[in-house]
Amino acid sequence: MTTLRTPGPTIGVVGGGQLGRMLAEAAAPLGIEVVVLDPTPDCPAAPVARDQLVAEFDDEAGIRELAERADVLTFEIELADQDALARISEETGTPVHPNPATLETIHDKLVQKRELEDAGVPVPPFRAVSDADDIRAAIDDYGAPVMLKARTGGYDGRGNVPVESKADAEAALESVAGPAMVESFVDFEREVSVIAVKGEGEIATFPLGENVHEEEILRETIVPARSSETVTERAHAVARDVLEVMEGRGVYGIELFETHEARSASNSSSGDQPREGGEILLNEIAPRPHNSGHWTIEGAHSSQFEQHARAVLGWPLGSTDLRSPTVSKNLLADVEAEQPAQLSDIDEILETPGANLHWYGKRQARPLRKMGHVTVTGDADASADDLLKTARDLEDAVTFRS
Repeated sequence: MTTLRTPGPTIGVVGGGQLGRMLAEAAAPLGIEVVVLDPTPDCPAAPVARDQLVAEFDDEAGIRELAERADVLTFEIELADQDALARISEETGTPVHPNPATLETIHDKLVQKRELEDAGVPVPPFRAVSDADDIRAAIDDYGAPVMLKARTGGYDGRGNVPVESKADAEAALESVAGPAMVESFVDFEREVSVIAVKGEGEIATFPLGENVHEEEILRETIVPARSSETVTERAHAVARDVLEVMEGRGVYGIELFETHEARSASNSSSGDQPREGGEILLNEIAPRPHNSGHWTIEGAHSSQFEQHARAVLGWPLGSTDLRSPTVSKNLLADVEAEQPAQLSDIDEILETPGANLHWYGKRQARPLRKMGHVTVTGDADASADDLLKTARDLEDAVTFRS
């Protein structure tokens, strides 16, 4: 039986950005305290967390202090040092969830894809790249364009470069500037994601979300996704297969492609039966709460952040059922150069029924930096198109420009 006392259990979080902020917000009503470690003084999570340790993500002394103050360690950024986490966990007895071994797998996209392919998870064709000739060979085999990806360090589109022709191979590889891999370009109907939770002997998944990207940056998530029931079931089956590969409790953001047509099922754990509609292919995994799950704060019975807190502590998971159709819209800084953060003309968001504003508390706005998001919820029969239009209109009404 789970018992709660005051003070409650403490979660130590490596990273204090917007994910750490929303995790602390969700943990507080449950009596859970959060301490974050982040190199930026007064980071976004600091105003709502119990405390912040100012240290780099790989600072062993800082991580050790965090472990000594916490009942469990987790992370909201993949820059956390998996080796330091594993070593300090063993020495202090403070568990880490998800397991540092999972973080090691996720860090390298090539390792990630190989392990998932070996487990029967459907992935696009891929290969390692050591020079431009490897990219040109991939174009011969897969056709143009192909997607060149940095194996480590990429996020929000950084490190992902479409290569349109063999003549572009050299420049693309130089832009990645490090170890790389290449994937065949997926002709997808839509990008979707499953926010999945691995608890203590239980697994839960949220309804399928449909994601809209521009310039490789997530702009909008629509829930439920406008996919068929068959494809939705397939996406959840793939997500559960992914969780079998991942070690440790917590929330996982699982990004997927829904293709226009079914492909061979030889690489799928779901069997070799003929397929109805498009195939589901894995894109990438985040071993933490994910931007495409922010809708869960208003749109589901429990948010991805509450679920992550429950999971890493080994508490029973909450309901992931949908409350109402929901659209989330990222608020990206519409500035031309870095400047102090401000969001003007928010009145329409505040006055619109069903609209919810989330401000991340970042001090500086940079071009296309995620500064917050707005969610719009509707009645059970609300149209996704209508909710999406409302969210877009609300975003158009605000500005970060001085």
